[in-house]
Amino acid sequence: MNLKLAARPRRAALAGLLSLVTAAAAWAAPVTSAAAQEGRVKGWGANANYQLGGTLTTSKYKPVTVPGVTGGSVEALAAGYHHSLALLSNGTVESWGRNGEGQLGIGSTAAQDQASTVAGLRGVVAVAAGSNHSLALLADGTVRAWGLNSSGQLGDNTTATRTVPVVVSGLTNVEAIAAGGAHSLAVLADGTVRAWGLNGNGQLGDGSTATRTTPVTVSGLDNVRSVAAGNNHSLARRADGTVWAWGRGSEGQIGDNATAQRLTPVQADGIGTARDISAGVHHSVARLANGTVVAWGYNAQGQMGDGTTTNRPAPIVLDGAEQIRAVSAGGYHTLVLDREGRVRAVGYNNNGQIGDGATANRTALTEPVNSLSSVSLIAGGGEFSLAG
Repeated sequence: MNLKLAARPRRAALAGLLSLVTAAAAWAAPVTSAAAQEGRVKGWGANANYQLGGTLTTSKYKPVTVPGVTGGSVEALAAGYHHSLALLSNGTVESWGRNGEGQLGIGSTAAQDQASTVAGLRGVVAVAAGSNHSLALLADGTVRAWGLNSSGQLGDNTTATRTVPVVVSGLTNVEAIAAGGAHSLAVLADGTVRAWGLNGNGQLGDGSTATRTTPVTVSGLDNVRSVAAGNNHSLARRADGTVWAWGRGSEGQIGDNATAQRLTPVQADGIGTARDISAGVHHSVARLANGTVVAWGYNAQGQMGDGTTTNRPAPIVLDGAEQIRAVSAGGYHTLVLDREGRVRAVGYNNNGQIGDGATANRTALTEPVNSLSSVSLIAGGGEFSLAG
């Protein structure tokens, strides 16, 4: 879910924004009219907390339009466990869904059934949504955070919940961000990684299990280009295409063919050409340079897409995923976006988050989600999905 990263483009070269949950990576085409933009973001799955927007809170088994997203073309989407974020081309952020911990950043704790503007944010270039907190990366390389802060996941050296964005302490020259269950990650311009928040499983990667209310350096990592955060584990993709992981490993989500906790990063087996990474609650996925996808970790709902419900402690190929340009791991499901702009899904489907009109779990990729076309952005949430 967008317990994962949203990546910041290099200042000198890119004018667009690359979103992953991320926590998915894809380019957004401009939408010029407010009417067109109103219908641009779609969602399906759980809606008990308005994470899909709208006046009804029943689950949606097929995509519906998220209301109120009209401020500009959508450049990135992020999905938390019960809330959603959209980054607009004008550098502002809109949010909707659950807000009991202030994760919408609107100065209150009232849930929102349509998109509302996050308070005081301008010049945003990437967003990330954790379970109950949110992050934004600004063009000046600093990071803002808001929402639940009981484990220091906002990085402001307190444990006070924040209903409006605050500055993450001591971070400059940030290039990418990710938000997990109760921890956060940032990649700096020098290729090193910082982490803060809950650390009971070593998900901060500093060799300890001590919770941190301000950023600390992840041990032994350099040349990192992107990060992703699961519930209690973390991923990093280096410039050479290798993937590194740390934190909880009991379901195999580290990918080193073991089920051990790792307090510092270790390399996931057999991945040398990763282009994107994403992390669900207890599983991990990566898109490779050849357009295929590999997955590892918890598989009880079939989120590995290999036709089984057997946990996988080392990466396996996601069957049927070809010419993929973006991946996003939801809580217990996986989304892929192909080169034709079609969305397919696999895994947990109790609230219709697969988008096939049913609620049966899927252990193999579905056909493209109905009523969606020309999609360029995807984001998997706790038990829901977003596309734009």
